[in-house]
Amino acid sequence: MSLGIKKGDKVIILSGKDSGKSGKILEILKDKSKVIVEGLNLSKKHMKKRSEADVGGIKELPMPLHISKVALFCSSCSKPVRFGIKMLKDKNKIRICKKCQQEI
Repeated sequence: MSLGIKKGDKVIILSGKDSGKSGKILEILKDKSKVIVEGLNLSKKHMKKRSEADVGGIKELPMPLHISKVALFCSSCSKPVRFGIKMLKDKNKIRICKKCQQEI
């Protein structure tokens, strides 16, 4: 199952408490169809001190979002867009923006 979004892509959150904000994808959970976006969908977690060097307390961790709640960000359009795949002459594939036909 191909999701079309890769690690390191810039995305925009479409719904939820962080809607309209953008960030970079840190991790993709393919089996659950979820992504973790850097600095968004933060949840507070109470962490216990495990060692002398470790600091306990309340930490904010990014939580997974469903893949349907994010859209790929096109830098030339400056909007969330759908993307298509274009075949090059040397049999490589690139992702292009459906609106402006530029490479993402």
